[in-house]
Amino acid sequence: MKMKNTTAAGLALLFLLWLGLVALIIKGTEKFTLYTAFVIVASGIIIFVPLYRKYFKED
Repeated sequence: MKMKNTTAAGLALLFLLWLGLVALIIKGTEKFTLYTAFVIVASGIIIFVPLYRKYFKED
């Protein structure tokens, strides 16, 4: 399935927003713990795996 330009722009914007929120989490915590890393990885999986399956995976 060919991706539209607006879809690509939306995915890029979502990625930049997620990256900004991750930066806020890292900057806002006093010390970086395993729980913080888990939250970051889990949020990335929850957000990006369904999008990958929808737009990039070839059936």
